[in-house]
Amino acid sequence: MTQMKDRHGRPVVVVTGMGVVTSLGQGKQENWAKLTAGQSGIHTITRFPVEGLRTTIAGTVDFVPFENAPDLTTKMAALAGDEAVAEAGIAPGTFPGPLFLGMPPVELEWPQRQAIAAASGKAADITYTDILKGAAAKDFSAMQTRFLFGSVSDQLADRFGTKGAPISISTACATGATAIQLAVEAIRRGETEAALVVSADGSANQESLVRFSLLSALSTRNDDPTGAARPFSKDRDGFVMAEGAGALVLESYEHAKARGAKILGVVEGCGEMADSFHRTRSSPDGAPIIGCIKNALEDAGVTPADVQYVNAHGTSTPENDKMEYVGLAAVFGDHLAGIAVSSNKSMIGHTLSAAGAIEAVFTLMTINSGVIPPTINHAEADPAIKLDLVPNTARQAKVTRAISNSFGFGGQNVCLVLAAEPA
Repeated sequence: MTQMKDRHGRPVVVVTGMGVVTSLGQGKQENWAKLTAGQSGIHTITRFPVEGLRTTIAGTVDFVPFENAPDLTTKMAALAGDEAVAEAGIAPGTFPGPLFLGMPPVELEWPQRQAIAAASGKAADITYTDILKGAAAKDFSAMQTRFLFGSVSDQLADRFGTKGAPISISTACATGATAIQLAVEAIRRGETEAALVVSADGSANQESLVRFSLLSALSTRNDDPTGAARPFSKDRDGFVMAEGAGALVLESYEHAKARGAKILGVVEGCGEMADSFHRTRSSPDGAPIIGCIKNALEDAGVTPADVQYVNAHGTSTPENDKMEYVGLAAVFGDHLAGIAVSSNKSMIGHTLSAAGAIEAVFTLMTINSGVIPPTINHAEADPAIKLDLVPNTARQAKVTRAISNSFGFGGQNVCLVLAAEPA
């Protein structure tokens, strides 16, 4: 790597600001202190009634007031973005590049559906035709605007003063990492010298819990919320739904140095591979995950031996954890025994669309601090998964390069290679 170009002759993409919001708290400092102490943000849900639900725990962000899921997503994204932009030393409202936003799909929630149904004039046996009549009976334009997918990015673009049309994307659990990849590629192509990446998800509600429960994807350890997320453990029984936001300011190395910005790390490589094997399951041969990680290493111009740490996708579902191990073992081979692996989700839960960005922030903080957060709740190892999982207690270690995995439903897989600032 030269001063201005990477191994492939492209602009080096660096990180100059980061922000984060999770169930552990607001901001990097609070989150990192609790994460490295092995604290969990998972708790019994109090935001809405949970009677009759199979899963009654989540990593909800209860300290941010909101009206609906798009509103919570917007507010958490704004908090994380504010922190990242401030750390980068960029004046509020003057961001010198585009916004790449990762967020969940948006749909009307039950209060809005009920309001439209009520406007139909019928109190019972309401049909789809009645709902259409109700929608035409009153002015629901404010509701329609709030529940447009692009409404979140429009508000954030105005807040941060980003340039050009904001890009909003949703690639399931890989969304946050996909947003980073798109920003990296835009800088590499010379389309911009800087980009603001924000990914947020505030969709932990009754309907989402029911849907994931129907897939048998959620942990049902309701009596032990902090011990429910058990990535890679033999007794894991599903993931814990959670909320949060992560933000990163990305710049070309030359642009960051020219304005005297402090460099927090480098996004060396991005790899992706989609398999479309199944709507929720992983391909049993692990080929898409293997290809995704290999693509990231090749994009970064590094070898498996150059990596010291893996921030695993580590959802705590039986199949996903197994397939991630299969992929890591195939790519890293004998080197895997000497690579530390941990899962942030053991403490913050699965933040879904926000996970890739939040975990990229934590991975860079691992590199900068020399502390690897633990995988908590690891009491009984799965004999079929042989990883150095940094169990239960944080570890001091020098990490100069790491990968962060994000594997989503529908076979959408993204791997990021993150590293310290080059000497």
